Amino acid sequence: MTTTASKLFGTALLSLGMISAPALADHADNHIKVGTVAGPETNIMQLAADIADEEYGLEVEIVEFTDYVTPNAALADGSLDANAYQHEPYMQGMIDDRGYDFAVAGYTFVYPIGAYSETYDSIDELPEGATVALPNDPSNEGRALILMHKEGLIELDDPDNLEATPIDIVDNPHDFEFREIEAAQLPRVLPDVDMAFINNTFAQPAGLQLDDALISEGPDSPYVNLIVVRNGDEDREAIQQLVEAYQTEAVAEKAKELFKGGAVPGWE
Repeated sequence: MTTTASKLFGTALLSLGMISAPALADHADNHIKVGTVAGPETNIMQLAADIADEEYGLEVEIVEFTDYVTPNAALADGSLDANAYQHEPYMQGMIDDRGYDFAVAGYTFVYPIGAYSETYDSIDELPEGATVALPNDPSNEGRALILMHKEGLIELDDPDNLEATPIDIVDNPHDFEFREIEAAQLPRVLPDVDMAFINNTFAQPAGLQLDDALISEGPDSPYVNLIVVRNGDEDREAIQQLVEAYQTEAVAEKAKELFKGGAVPGWE
């Protein structure tokens, strides 16, 4: 882990400490804690929380995090009732790696990943040997490489491998150099590389719009984000009320506004 990543992880742990150590064993029917990643997704969840309060009398307490790892740890230890920030390939990777017992309660949005550059205006302008920054978590790194494969920029040995890494590249005709970076740090390193693949979670707060991406996923992306709970809680009344409040036209319109078209409802 790099020094920067260590500092970021430390910040996330401080956030986790603020949740309080005891698990939420009471499962109060009118109060739940939901983890999100800081940024516009939190604003979207806040609207869903307001709707849940108005429609069901459900109090939704939102806890923000600054990384992709800690919200799952908090859900697993009972500090959260649910989280909403990850797609299924990432969740499955965490389950396989850490043994979490999670279930999907509902779908939120597809946030297409895009490749951005401060130097070049089109993918055709990238020079030979260009430096390309990739998110270093397994599923999103594979997601970026699969997109490059589909664009004909590289060739992967298995383009269906959702956890592909640069070692799975069998042909790199442009001699791209790859740098694996913590996802939250990618906007900061953008000036130092030729191109960086950045999730909308971090692109939008950095002033990057999907329309500005050199290449991006389409609306048919399989990487729909989820509302995740501990296994057995997916049918809990309060959780289903949250899902119903989230999957509304008002929330879809809010996401459209915040992400400027870069969020596609995954429940339709």
